[in-house]
Amino acid sequence: MPPSSPPFTITPAIIHLIAAISEKLGHHSAQQEREGSLRLRRINRIRTIHGSLAIEGNTLSEEQITAILEGKPVIAPPHEIQEARNAIKAYEQLEQWQPSSSSHLLKAHQVLMKGLIDDAGCYRSGNVGVMNGEQVLHMAPQADRVRKLIENLMKWLSSTDQHPLISSSVFHYEFEFIHPFADGNGRMGRLWQTLILTHWNPLFAHTQIESMVHTHQQAYYQAINQSTQQTDSAPFIEFMLRTILDTINSNTPQVTPQLTPQVRKLLTTLKGSMSRDELQGALGLKDRKSFRERYLLPALEESLIEMTIPDKPNSRLQGYRLTEDGQATQD
Repeated sequence: MPPSSPPFTITPAIIHLIAAISEKLGHHSAQQEREGSLRLRRINRIRTIHGSLAIEGNTLSEEQITAILEGKPVIAPPHEIQEARNAIKAYEQLEQWQPSSSSHLLKAHQVLMKGLIDDAGCYRSGNVGVMNGEQVLHMAPQADRVRKLIENLMKWLSSTDQHPLISSSVFHYEFEFIHPFADGNGRMGRLWQTLILTHWNPLFAHTQIESMVHTHQQAYYQAINQSTQQTDSAPFIEFMLRTILDTINSNTPQVTPQLTPQVRKLLTTLKGSMSRDELQGALGLKDRKSFRERYLLPALEESLIEMTIPDKPNSRLQGYRLTEDGQATQD
């Protein structure tokens, strides 16, 4: 017997939004292919993490999250730094998890909430209310029903023939309604919708939906509340689809990396293809370690230069040349 479907209505607005998103995705995917840059994907990932954490009250800036990602010291509340570290790990492991696996859901929660709560990776043992600040949106189902409710939701997700844009939004709303964990439900719901969408279209692994949700945070909570009052997740589906469309429509700014004087000098010096020794000599540097750490590696990490023999990084014939991003800094 197939699992019962959560209550939701397919409205004309939902149909229109799915068509608009599908049309935009084709164009956006082709544009990403042309402009493909690890640096831009990294920027979007940082914004995703910043947006999802900010909704939960984390005050870290994008710059601080970037520093944490790079292993640099950050002065901030320890629990906020831990939240960021956990989120970075969770999004790095995103493609390893299966959306309809409850065991993977628990593993993801363990990664996301490690060191923040005692029962990370476990369903809650007490009863809770879903809150928006001081306001109680609704009382979540009793703790002893959580495991069964999540299992039923996972079965529905694995068997439904609904469009992934719909099923991911329904899952997100139902997950927040069940509120299966003592803490971290909001960021888990957003993470899992991104996971479901990524399995449908890999583009979503690098789309900053969470950042756009943060921009419309009050509307996000209102859509959850309205869906709960109507016993129909259509308002939440419409909100999420509008958010996804807004995210795709928003032009990712071509952020110029903060070039250090050393990297800028290397980019100016690099002509055509040059070996490490040629580059170091042209720069007038004698210290190989300093050249590697202050010039070569930062330029490689920002995808401003690339190896001419990338599959053999230690080859004696190895050379370096400017990437399109590197050339753009010279224009």
